[in-house]
Order: sequence, then C-alpha cells, then structure tokens
Amino acid sequence: MKRDVRSNGISRISAGVLLLAILCLPGSAFARASTIYDMSRFLNEPHPFTVPHAQSAPVSPAPSAPGLLAELPEDDGYVPPAIEAEANDPIEPVNRFFFGFNELFYKYLLGPVARGYNAVTPEPVRGSVRNFLSNLKLPVVIVNDLLQGEVKRGLKATGRLVVNTTVGVAGLFDVAEKVGLEKHSEDFGQTLAVWGVGEGFYLVLPIFGPSNPRDAVGKLFVDGYFDPVSLYLENTDQDTISYVLMGVRGVTDYANVVEDLDRLREQSVDFYGTMRSLYRQRRAGEISNGREETAIPNIDIGIK
Repeated sequence: MKRDVRSNGISRISAGVLLLAILCLPGSAFARASTIYDMSRFLNEPHPFTVPHAQSAPVSPAPSAPGLLAELPEDDGYVPPAIEAEANDPIEPVNRFFFGFNELFYKYLLGPVARGYNAVTPEPVRGSVRNFLSNLKLPVVIVNDLLQGEVKRGLKATGRLVVNTTVGVAGLFDVAEKVGLEKHSEDFGQTLAVWGVGEGFYLVLPIFGPSNPRDAVGKLFVDGYFDPVSLYLENTDQDTISYVLMGVRGVTDYANVVEDLDRLREQSVDFYGTMRSLYRQRRAGEISNGREETAIPNIDIGIK
C-alpha cells in the first residue's frame, strides 16, 4: 500500500523541528547528560584545545604534496588548526562516548569491509560506484542551490545530472567534469547556514559521526524529501533498497579515506579533538562555497 507522502512529510519535519528545539534548549537532557557516563578515561587524555589560543603551538604549513590529507608533522605534539577560539562542545563527555562507539564500529565492522572492498575492487570500478551514488544525490544539491539563491550553481548541477545520467551511463562515468561542469556539494544544513541559522553546539551522531543540531536536522529529516529516488522507493514499499544504497554509500565513502584516517589517528594527540576541528573547517568551506580557505581538505566519516 502506498504511503501518504504529505502526512509522512509533516511528521518527519515536525520531528526534525522538535529535535532541534530539544538539542538547543539550555538545561535539557542533553546538557545534563554529562553526568550519565563515566568518561574519565577519555577526559584524562591530553586535549589540544585545553590551552589558551595564544599559547597554542604553531602549526606547520601543509605542504603541497598531492593526496587527501596533507602531510602532518611526525612529532607527538601535533596540534590541529582550530577555526574557533572555543571548542563549543558543552556535551563533550556524551560526544566522546558516541565517538568511542563509532570508533569501535569503524574498527570492527566498517573498516574491515572498506579495506576488503579496496583490496578486491579495482580503482576504476570504485570510481564508477562513487560517480553513480553521487549522481543519485544531485537532485538534493540542485534544490539546495536554488534555496540558497545560487542559480548558476544550480544550473551547473542540473547540467551534471543531465550529462552524466545520459552520456555518462546512469552516472557511472563523470563526463560532466570533462566538459567543465565541476562537482560541488550542497545540503539543507548548508542552506540553513546561508539563511542565518547558527550551527549550535558540536554533536557526534551514532554511525553518522560529526555534526551539529542544524546539520543533523537537515541530514536526517529534510534532505530525503529532495531525493526523488528515495521518495519513490519509500512510497513503493522498497525501503530495503534504500538501506542497501545507504550501506553501499557508507562503505564507499569510508573506503575512500580509510588509509588517511588511519594515519591521522596515529599522529593525533587527541583524535576526537582533531576530527572536531576537521569537521568545522570542512563545513565552513562548504557553506562559503570555497570562498573561505581551510587548512584541511574534505574528510568524511560515517554514512551520508
């Protein structure tokens, strides 16, 4: 039986608004949650953001060597660059709990699957899979471009969708890139930021990873309504295919950065603090459409 799209949509958006209100409410259960878990093992670890900004160790400029991650200093005193004077992480104990849960998930489940995928799948095939999944998400990019008033970028994304879906064989080949239609990413969290909605506090989601209330609402409750493939599968009782696509996306995304993340994990004094800084810099660059330069390239963990 087909579902009522309008009723389902209102319920999901209402849930998103309620979640945002709860997360941002001072003194809420999230703000008090630091008393629930014993996080002494995490909190006793050295933290790169516990010293005043003026006394932070200088960061060596990243070299121009190619690769997803710039080479990091080899000494154990590496301090990742911060884009804010304060961490803005009031529920850090709870975030560290879920960060630890995610690390176990990546180490024992997603990591081995991603490494196995890299080992048995040739790079051209992995590239085609990434292209196909990226092409499926282009309607989300287009709608958010238009909501942000970025008409030219929306037209470029539309051109990518048309060219890659047709000439690129359902998106398996990125023909659009070769004709000057470069790839870019947009989501409803970025749209809210353009509209003036603040990010709120730092938040680590189970499985999905680094986020904040604004981006979590966009990712979990809104962007799905801009995705015609997801809507079609949902309203034809083919949710299993949606879950499969989500799982494949998670594996391919993590497989694309797993080695760099392993190296970063080994070189970081506090991997949690490093990933927090990386996420904020990446989001700042995405929201400004690249007008704000960041020291660290785009790195994603978790399932988009």
